Amino acid sequence: MHSGSDKFSLYPIIRKLTKKYDAGVHVKTAGTTWLEELIGLASADGDGLKIAKEVYSLAFSRCEELMKPYAEVLEIDEKMLPLPSEVQEWTSRQYVAALRHDDSEKSYNPHFRQLLHVGYKIVAEMDKSYHTALVKFDEFIAPNVTGNLFDQHIQALFMK
Repeated sequence: MHSGSDKFSLYPIIRKLTKKYDAGVHVKTAGTTWLEELIGLASADGDGLKIAKEVYSLAFSRCEELMKPYAEVLEIDEKMLPLPSEVQEWTSRQYVAALRHDDSEKSYNPHFRQLLHVGYKIVAEMDKSYHTALVKFDEFIAPNVTGNLFDQHIQALFMK
């Protein structure tokens, strides 16, 4: 199942069926894991935030290209995307608030999140700076990644 955020509404049904039929399930979280890495980098402030801002700036400049393969499932209103110059002025807290999927956060921007979600190609093309930052800022990144995997997926599918 690859269904984006709506999969969470299906998790109780999947949990019930896997128990009933003693079946397994494959959980793919690469997209949200990558976003949690960005949240961790932004949370680290300094060089981590600088890399997160650079990723957004590059994604924004290649918006059409990055969105094209996902055109049928994306709901990005480009008018709702902040300009890179605006994001460059953001604090760590502002970047995280815009990116973290929290509907109760008034600064949450699903358009910003979706563009970064499909912008994984940007870091694949970066030099070693992204990987180096993941290692350097692991203490900020790991809790976000673990929380996403365990709280949002494992618990919801197997433990509630």
